[in-house]
Amino acid sequence: FFFSGSLWAICSSVRMVARRERLLVLVLLLLGSRTGRSFVPTHSEGRFAAPSVRRSSQKEEYRELYEKLEYQRQQKEKSRKRYQIIAAPECETMAKAIEAIAPDRFHFHATEWDKFPDGTDRIVVGGFQPKNLISGEHVLFFASFHNNDVTLSQFQVLVMLLQSFIRSLTIVLPFYPVGTMERITTEGEVATAATYAQLFSSLPSCGKPTRLMIYDLHTLQNRFYLHGSTIASLHTTVPLLLAELRRTNVSTVVFPDDGAKKRFATFFDPSHFDVIVCGKVRDGDSRVVTVQDGDPKNKKVVIVDDLVQTGGTLYECGVALERLGAKSVSCFVAHSVFPKEAWRRFLRGGDRDVFETFYTTNSIPTTTDKLPHNDVFNVLDITPIVLQDLDDFA
Repeated sequence: FFFSGSLWAICSSVRMVARRERLLVLVLLLLGSRTGRSFVPTHSEGRFAAPSVRRSSQKEEYRELYEKLEYQRQQKEKSRKRYQIIAAPECETMAKAIEAIAPDRFHFHATEWDKFPDGTDRIVVGGFQPKNLISGEHVLFFASFHNNDVTLSQFQVLVMLLQSFIRSLTIVLPFYPVGTMERITTEGEVATAATYAQLFSSLPSCGKPTRLMIYDLHTLQNRFYLHGSTIASLHTTVPLLLAELRRTNVSTVVFPDDGAKKRFATFFDPSHFDVIVCGKVRDGDSRVVTVQDGDPKNKKVVIVDDLVQTGGTLYECGVALERLGAKSVSCFVAHSVFPKEAWRRFLRGGDRDVFETFYTTNSIPTTTDKLPHNDVFNVLDITPIVLQDLDDFA
């Protein structure tokens, strides 16, 4: 059996994933490392290769095979991990969607988010009555911190869950709303990114760290503000955009400033995408957006950034690209904040109607649920990548 070809070819042909085969590979690896004996001559080495070369190559082959099988085992176990889901009201749609995708792994429990007459919280978390289905289980909590009131309410539920003898807690917070407030320029100003991190870090421990899943964090150093019982797990929504760019044959990416380039450039293969960088320059008493690197002429381009507030910079960038001859201009932001319904200005016929398509995600459902269909906005659903990232930690 062992001399019929390379171990890799044999294992691939019989799909060797059972425990006894994995143990056999490990035994071969250990024996090879301790005795120096050659167990399996590979096709590429031949019988005349030096013994030390054969031994080294075979050890690497055994280790590569074992690590591949171990990865397959881990992925299989992760895919069997079951979660009890609790969600903020704004995230219930996503929670139910994940339950529908994999009902054997996820079970959603509706929670009552009410108020007493004096305005204080009256919250009844689902899954505890008539039978306790939460204690001893892995819990997945979908959070939305779109205002201070709901944020405090959700922190109260997080504390309660961690004190309920759960096995683990994973918090999915797609948009970290204080990511832009990680430093101060005026003494006495509050760096809310630091205070939020303190709140998360002060959560009770259930015996292992609480995982906080965040997408396209504005300033990456925010993750290091967390310590103690909560650890940030950073992810990106860019794969959703890449699928759209392949479908629409857009091959030029524009970053509105150097900060966006630092955050996102590594996601775009330079062999497939041209890159253009914009920036603001002073023009008298004002600052205007100009193209600082690259040429958009006759190209279909997409502007990429992590979030939008009023959208002034995106609009100015789009105008500059059109002025320089871009064939079409679209944009993508992971998080659409749009205070005071600023998105209305980007609709067809609005005073900022410059984009062919305005891509965003449903990371802030309180905003994207209001966006009209069949207009400029294309809302990409993050549910599939949340499900994937939950297992992959990537």
